[in-house]
Amino acid sequence: MQSLDPLAGQIAVVGSGIAGLITALELAPRPVVLVTRAELGRESSSLWAQGGIAASLGPDDDPDLHLADTLAAGAGLCDQDVARGILSDARDAIATLEHYGVRFDRKPDGTFSLGLEAAHGRRRILHAGGDGSGAAITLALAEAVRRTPSITLLTGVEARRVLTEEGRVTGLLLQTETDAGILPTTQVVLATGGLGGLFDATTNPSGNVGQGVMMAARAGALLADMEFVQFHPTALDVPRTPLPLVSEAVRGEGAWLLNGAGERFMLDTEGAELAPRDVVARAIHAQIEHGQRVYLDASRVLGPRFATAFPTIDRLCREAGIDPARDPIPVRPAAHYHMGGVATDAFGRTSLAGLWAVGECAATGLHGANRLASNSLLEAVVMARRAAKALDETPVHSTKVSIRTTLPRPLPRSDVDAVRPIVSRHLGLIRDKAGLEEAIRRLRPLALGDGPASDPALVALAIAGFAALRLETRGGHARRDFPNLLSNAIRHRMTLDDILAATADLVPAKPHLVSEYMT
Repeated sequence: MQSLDPLAGQIAVVGSGIAGLITALELAPRPVVLVTRAELGRESSSLWAQGGIAASLGPDDDPDLHLADTLAAGAGLCDQDVARGILSDARDAIATLEHYGVRFDRKPDGTFSLGLEAAHGRRRILHAGGDGSGAAITLALAEAVRRTPSITLLTGVEARRVLTEEGRVTGLLLQTETDAGILPTTQVVLATGGLGGLFDATTNPSGNVGQGVMMAARAGALLADMEFVQFHPTALDVPRTPLPLVSEAVRGEGAWLLNGAGERFMLDTEGAELAPRDVVARAIHAQIEHGQRVYLDASRVLGPRFATAFPTIDRLCREAGIDPARDPIPVRPAAHYHMGGVATDAFGRTSLAGLWAVGECAATGLHGANRLASNSLLEAVVMARRAAKALDETPVHSTKVSIRTTLPRPLPRSDVDAVRPIVSRHLGLIRDKAGLEEAIRRLRPLALGDGPASDPALVALAIAGFAALRLETRGGHARRDFPNLLSNAIRHRMTLDDILAATADLVPAKPHLVSEYMT
């Protein structure tokens, strides 16, 4: 690894999805080190996003209507003030993306072409390149980053630990396959994405196993809402890992969900195929549990227009031998998005001085218990801009942090193989007490060890610990033994020490073990 000494004291941004790229760009001309373990923008869920970005820009829409839909989907756990602020910044977020070269789809009259997705009361989804929106946005931002001289790229480098002294960030432990080094810095932004790779069935890159959550937790930062994992209802049900996504926009165009008997089983549910994702995912799961295969049929509404409307999905289907213009598309739920993560305020600050978190690894309170479709890309842009502004206005703490005379040896390469079966069996779409306790019993020794499974096991243990506390079914957290919604909506926030204490005896944490979030 090249010497990191010349970069000492610069802001470090970890991750090159949309949130990380925007953060680095918005900090210019201030020097920034952008750390990414893969080629710029390539190993991120942003790149794979099909649905687009939600923004209330239509003539019949406004931020209040968008907020109402967001709160309804969030099942009582959204932070209303945070949500209102993020959604109200949508117009500026879109303008920022266009400034950096993103070209959104427009109608012949020049206005935005707005799509409809589940649980949205208006057409408010902007796309760039149809169902390849994530790739179009990410690649445009990546090119803008390459043209920005204030950004130093460290590609093929993985951040493994946030280093601290006296409760404040002092550096990052970085490593490659063969080498390790310490980047001295007092300001770190985590933009590492989600944790879908902990599950067998996921639409995320398999390497996304909650690295940012892990690093923040080990450094002592508060985590929030870790139990809420969103399972996308319609992943393409084919023997492939990760599973390709069949965008919600297909249902937005009127496609029906059918079981193997040809029955439209969502018909009596409010919203039908466009009900909130947790509702649709559980309905499909119930069909599968009863031995039915589930299909998404777009032939009636799209037919030969499918390839034009959804070229990426059309290609993925045809690679699996399916003609979506004529054939029903086999689908199943798959881990897709994490509503929880590192607890932050409205500007991306965590409870640890010098540490910020943006994008999917952060828990702002926007999504509550269940993310409204396409709000995530909007949140990534808005929160990245806010974090950059807050960083620019924050006095730099002394950068005279110690640089070790002997370089550390690389930590063992993380290996999720021992963790994934536990997570997939016990922390999936439907949970119960016995499964959560079994997960905790098996994950805890892995998380407390120093082997290759330790880091992903710690993240999985956090999910299990938070899930054990929630004795109800709410949003993305469904319990077979507690199927009802409690009248009081409570968000949980815990440090790693709290989680370890809460799971020590396989019992829910006592109230005094749950840390209060910073005011």
